[in-house]
Parts: sequence; C-alpha cells; structure tokens
Amino acid sequence: MSKTDTGTGRDRDELGAAGSRLSTAPQEEAVSLPGLGVIGWARWFWRQLTSMRVALLLLLLLSLGAIPGSLIPQTGADATKVEDFRAAHRTLAPVYDKLGLFHVYSSVWFSAIYILLFVSLIGCIIPRTWQFVGQLRGRPPGAPRRLDRLPAYTTWTTTADPEQVRAAALGLLKKRRFRAHAAGDAVAAEKGYLRELGNLVFHIALIVLLIAFASGQLFKSDGTKLMVEGDGFSNALPMYDDFKSGSLFEPDDLVPFSFDLEDFKGTYELTGPNRGTPRTFQAKIRYSKGAYGKQTTTTVKVNEPLEIDGSKVYLVSHGYAPVITVRDGTGKVVYRDAVPLLPLDGNVTSQGVVKVMDGYRDAKGKKEQLGIKAFFLPTYGGAGMEIASAFPALLNPVLNLEPYHGDLGVDSGLPQSVYQLDKTHMKDYKDAKGAQLRVNLKPGESMKLPNGAGTVTFEKDVKEWAGFEIVQEPGGGWALGGALAAILGLAGSLFIQRRRVWVRAVRGDDGVTVVEMAGLGRSESAKVPEELGELAGHLYDRAPGAPEPDDEHPAPTPDRHVVPAEGAEK
Repeated sequence: MSKTDTGTGRDRDELGAAGSRLSTAPQEEAVSLPGLGVIGWARWFWRQLTSMRVALLLLLLLSLGAIPGSLIPQTGADATKVEDFRAAHRTLAPVYDKLGLFHVYSSVWFSAIYILLFVSLIGCIIPRTWQFVGQLRGRPPGAPRRLDRLPAYTTWTTTADPEQVRAAALGLLKKRRFRAHAAGDAVAAEKGYLRELGNLVFHIALIVLLIAFASGQLFKSDGTKLMVEGDGFSNALPMYDDFKSGSLFEPDDLVPFSFDLEDFKGTYELTGPNRGTPRTFQAKIRYSKGAYGKQTTTTVKVNEPLEIDGSKVYLVSHGYAPVITVRDGTGKVVYRDAVPLLPLDGNVTSQGVVKVMDGYRDAKGKKEQLGIKAFFLPTYGGAGMEIASAFPALLNPVLNLEPYHGDLGVDSGLPQSVYQLDKTHMKDYKDAKGAQLRVNLKPGESMKLPNGAGTVTFEKDVKEWAGFEIVQEPGGGWALGGALAAILGLAGSLFIQRRRVWVRAVRGDDGVTVVEMAGLGRSESAKVPEELGELAGHLYDRAPGAPEPDDEHPAPTPDRHVVPAEGAEK
C-alpha cells in the first residue's frame, strides 16, 4: 500500500478516535476565567480543585506542613518539651502559637489542606471510575481508515480468504488475552486495562490512607504505666501514669482488660567486647479480657507486644525497685514498699526518692515527713566507682541514701514528681562530723537516723519494674492495607502498558487478500512494535504470503521487529 498520501482531515479524525480513551485521565482544557455569577465561579473552582495538578500541589503542601510537626515540640506528644521551648524562646514562641505550630496536626491550616486534598482526590476518582467502567463494558474502537499512519505497522498479501484471516486473527488475539471483536473488515483488540485499574487503585488507596490517618489521630489513645513485679493494672484512665488521646476519644473507648506483672527477666553479656549488652528483656504477665475473662499467662518482649482486641501492650523500659523499710524512733514500721528508681545510663545506675508522708513521728513524738534521696548501683565497683554502676545486672547492689525531714509540700495542692524531692521546707540530717548524712547500704543493712529518729533498712529483696506503653490506634490495619494497595496500584500503572491492535484483511483488485496490522500504545514504547511483530509472525504462519506474480516463491515473512511506519503520528 502506498505511504505517500498525507491523508485527509477525516483520516486524522479516525486516528484520534482510535487512540482515544487509552487513559481515564481527564483532558486538560485551556484555563479561562468563569463567567459572571456564583454558579460560574463555583464550577470554575470545582474544576480547578479536582484537577490532577491541584491534587499534587495539595499533597506537596501536606508534606511540607508535616515538617514543623516533626521539628517543633508538639503539645500532644510532649507538653513538657513545649513549655521548655517557650521558656527558651520568648520571642519566637508567641509567633508559633499564633501559627499553631505547637499543634500542627490539629491546626486549622493543616486540617484545611487535609480536607481539600480529600475532596480533590474524590473529585478526580469518581469521573475516572465511571469512565473506566464504561470502557470495560464497551468494545475496542474500530480500525482507522489508514492503518499505515499508526506508530507500528506491517502488511503482506496472502491467498487465504479475508474471512479466514480475520477469524485466525480473532482467535490469536483472544488467545493472547486481548479483548477482541470483529468490526467490519477488520479485527479490533485491546489489552492492558490493569494499567488504568492500578491508577484508580492508587488514588483510592490514598483516600483510604487519609481516612485511616485521620481516624487514628482523632480516636487514638496512648498511655504509659510503670509496674513493679507483683503489681496489677486495669485498662482504665486513672490507672495510667501518663495518658494522651485524640480529640474525639472517649474514656469508654478503652478496651476492657487487665493484667498482672508476675516477673521481669533481663539478661546481659557477661564477657567479651559486648559485655553489658542486653540479651533478653521479657515480662511474664497474666492477663484477662473484660471484667470476668479467663486469665491467660504470656510473655511480652521488646517489639513483640501483647494485642488484645485492637489494643497493644508494648514493653518499653525496665529498672530496679529496691524494697525499703522505714521505722520511727519506737521501732514502728511507718513505710515499707518497693521504690522504683529511674535509670540514668546503660548500666542502670538509678535514682529516685522515698517519701514518707504519713505516720512518722520524730524522737519527741512530733509529726514530720521524711524525704530520702536514693541512688542505686546494681553492680558496685568499689572505691572510685561510687558514682556509676559497673554492670547492669544485680551482681553487687549498693543503695546510697540521703535523708531529709520536715514538710514535703505534698499538702499544698501543687503537683510534684514522685521522682524529685522539693527541699524548700526540708532539713537535712547531720552525721557525727556535721556533714550531710549519706550512707551506702548493701541488701539487709540499715541506716540509723540521728538522735533516735528511727532507721531506714535496705531489704534483701530487690525487685525489678517494667514500663509498658498501651496504645490503641484505630485505623492501623486500614492504613497498612492502603499503603500496600497504593504500592501495587502504582506499580501496575507504571509497568503495565495499555495498547490496541487492529488487523484488516480485504480482497484487492487482483483477487489477492491484503493483510494489514497496526498497533498503538498510550505512550511511545518499544514494546508495541515488538509485540505487533510477534503477533504478525504467528498470523503469517496461519495466512502465509502469496507468491509474487512473476515468482513461484511466497512473499517474505513480515519482520517481527516492526519499524514505526512512515508518517506515523508520534
């Protein structure tokens, strides 16, 4: 067939129809100002909001908006750091307050970007979904009049009847999983619909992610609890040491369960270059679901949380809780408890405070309160090693005590940390040399307070404590599923190519059947010519070339690596 004809306007129109709807992406139109009136402006705004470029812009703004939430302390994560930041930056802090940078994810501007992105994605997806459904229900468009104008093209003549050629082409294309049908004197086929399906799945997955993250932030709860061996915990708000939640969270949303810490075990490397490195941290607990659930024993390890009906219990920290007994001058026990001490370093050098608030009387019978600063070394290294433990395990425990007496200030109504001692209204005890009384005790030893004020005993029983984080974050499973679906959808839209193939078979003026094959892809790719060449080779085997008029030998087999046709539109 001749390739010198440049074609008519009708040819170009037919080629445009053949190549149309290879994508569900909306056609970009020239931006023009809307007509006067509210409806005109509303339509113009909606078209801009639901365009892909605006969706990408909003996604970029959302990413940029999350940066200050990662760099600046947030009230929802750590209110103490926010107050420290305010104290250190007197000029900058008011500006951050006005911009909502201390609570980025609940600020008006971040929520506006979030909602606009949500609406934009929905506005993009709905029309594309209906268009894609329509394409699936329809058939591939008929062949253009001039197949030689398509990017991949080949032709040959054969003695087979046109009907036989079209039937063979239809069977071949269906066998290769093309959607194919006969359309007039040609066969039209299409393949690669999963590309557009992947594109839609990707955008729908983004919406699922947005919903999952929003629900997770609004309805989440996150609390911590320090428990000494033998302590129990019930999942109720008053039981937490620290608790944070989303703005729509209600206390009744807490999953009902309880557990007891039966034993904590931590082991460490004893020798070698990794001496002191933790080997195992695990907490043996006994838990039950609901108020009257059956008790079950399990072990919680680092990064292996206990999951109960959507609530996860993580093991996040540990330390020691020496048992301390305080007696007054008459020998009466006024305090006996395991005192959790907070670790200061990797060898679990720990410190804390013992507060005796009720029941103590001095040698003269006067009511007082005691505050005892405690410094604990799990492995005492001897002289010159008094300030730090030599090993994290209980190899040679020593407890250093520094007692005070007076008013702890707990009755003033002002909150104070259980791990800090307010010495404003406290007096120290003096030793025989007039210095602050400070004594190192080994398990089983006691410290005598001056003037018969009583004794403080470091009991032989040293317990361990474990810190748990109880997290309840709805939408986590949906977020994971959305992320996986987004990856799969994006992979499909990137690596699957949607393409069309046409096969025309007509009888020429000399009575010989002319076979034309052409292919068209959404974008220029070597895959379309290669695939067309392979299909042409298989079809040629079923409809071999006709011999030349002056030669008894058949025409040569069409090239399986089809070269783009002359004059093909790019």
